[in-house]
Amino acid sequence: MAFLTKLSRSSSRINPGFLFSRLLSNVPENTVYGGPQHQNPSQRVTLTNLRQKHKKGEPITVVTAYDYPSAVHLDAAGIDICLVGDSASMVVHGHDTTLPISLDEMLVHCRSVARGAKRPLLVGDLPFGTYESNTTQAVDTAVRVLKEGGMDAIKLEGGSPSRITAAKAIVEAGIAVMGHVGLTPQAISVLGGFRAQGRNIGSAVKVVETALALQEAGCFSVVLECVPPPVAAAATSALRIPTIGIGAGPFCSGQVLVYHDLLGMMQHPHHAKVTPKFCKQYARVGDVINKALLEYKEEVTSGLFPGPDHSPYKISEADLGGFVNELQKLGLDQAASSAASAAEKVSKSHD
Repeated sequence: MAFLTKLSRSSSRINPGFLFSRLLSNVPENTVYGGPQHQNPSQRVTLTNLRQKHKKGEPITVVTAYDYPSAVHLDAAGIDICLVGDSASMVVHGHDTTLPISLDEMLVHCRSVARGAKRPLLVGDLPFGTYESNTTQAVDTAVRVLKEGGMDAIKLEGGSPSRITAAKAIVEAGIAVMGHVGLTPQAISVLGGFRAQGRNIGSAVKVVETALALQEAGCFSVVLECVPPPVAAAATSALRIPTIGIGAGPFCSGQVLVYHDLLGMMQHPHHAKVTPKFCKQYARVGDVINKALLEYKEEVTSGLFPGPDHSPYKISEADLGGFVNELQKLGLDQAASSAASAAEKVSKSHD
């Protein structure tokens, strides 16, 4: 009643039509589905933001992530695009190629990343075998990546007519698509391994033509992988959409690297053999991890850990006495003796 009385008193100053609409909706004034709102650093990067950066000539940063911790790190660093790549097959699952990872496995990675990365645009790879058969399969897979994986967009590899058709169908279904040309790891069977592309006239022209075809299919960006810098520069100049380079030189609209590679996460021989030579290691996190694990092992083995500082939970002297008595009643004399001895040692360590 107090609200209605206050409302009545102020009604002469309020447009009746506005008042009626506001009472029927919790959507902010002058908005459509809650937007637009002023951009701030904590808001999700959108395709509009990327187009604006591209128009201004500002480089776009992309890094892969596969779980909650890596996503949180990308978020804190202000990376523009977080790519949940099928490279997880190699750097997380330990396979030699990207081919074995399944859609269900990719969705687990996508969901984990979506919980950790609140600012970057989230792009999920369509894994091998989940979009090649027909456009229906491609659209269904892309829908799952968004609905079940929490992604904002998808990425698919290749530029064959069927891949271009799949990209077009996914875009027409209302899903943003990032293309991928040059070295396409899912196609190593026909490429003859992880081989750079665009190193002769025919191959170089094909890279540019394929990128243009993906643009015409509606892709918002194209990854150029393992192509010579002049070829990447030509493709970037020919396209109206951003190019994201990986092993493609400095003339792309942005760059992408694999999280584990740029951090020097693993020095294991298996990982070393699949770390590409174009990757710059900005840290040797793997060495730090190995050192910490060795120190932990040594301290546990020698009895240094856990010490007093890491044994924080106390039991009062009275409760300890009662606990020892109850153990003795249960016939657990040795356990009672161990409890009393441990309490004595803890007490001396704090003296």
